Amino acid sequence: MRLLWKLVILLPLITACAGDGPFSRPVFTQEPQDVTLPLASSQSEVTLRCAANGYPPPHFRWRQNGTDLDFSMSSHHRLDGGNLAISSPRWDQDTGTYQCLATNPLGTALSRKAKLQFAYIEDFETKTRSAVSVREGQGVVLLCGPPPHFGDLSYAWTFNDNPLHVQEDNRRFVSQETGNLYIAKVEPSDVGNYTCFVTNREARRSVRGPPTPLVQRPDGKGMGYLGGVLGRWLSLGGL
Repeated sequence: MRLLWKLVILLPLITACAGDGPFSRPVFTQEPQDVTLPLASSQSEVTLRCAANGYPPPHFRWRQNGTDLDFSMSSHHRLDGGNLAISSPRWDQDTGTYQCLATNPLGTALSRKAKLQFAYIEDFETKTRSAVSVREGQGVVLLCGPPPHFGDLSYAWTFNDNPLHVQEDNRRFVSQETGNLYIAKVEPSDVGNYTCFVTNREARRSVRGPPTPLVQRPDGKGMGYLGGVLGRWLSLGGL
């Protein structure tokens, strides 16, 4: 029995001296990164990657929102080496924060937390937008007011029935922060209907708002009003 215990103690040392050691705690060589999927994604599987070195070689487990995943209870989650594979990811089940844990007898290393999220954009409300009135030579802003969404958006506007987007120049500017269209020194040719187009590339979807009429007020006493949101007069100069 004493000989057996000596072998148990000495065997790891012998193995280390043979070139597989020395002993070391787990150290990550790859940590999971944030992933954003389209809400209507048909993707069959998403993988969160994790890898670590250590001796003895570490084994891996994962947490979702702070709770350990049980790979024996469901085929929805699968451990592939250190990677976490999620089959047919769903917004209501898989959205959250994930963390990889690598463990060997010397300790446990915790990876950075990675988010799995789903990009979407809803439709605009169909409510008719009130006209925005402006006097010739003044500046005006048309509010886009994007619908609820998650993910980065890009904006464009169309004028009347022209399928081409309004081109930016020294009088027209589309803010990619808010989606608003700024027009400086309004001319009679600017009068018409403007429509905001919003694209969520991560969601792979574009939506269009209801048209906003821009009308000219010859008396100069106009007050812009857009979709129930108060407009404002701007002196934009050469914007």
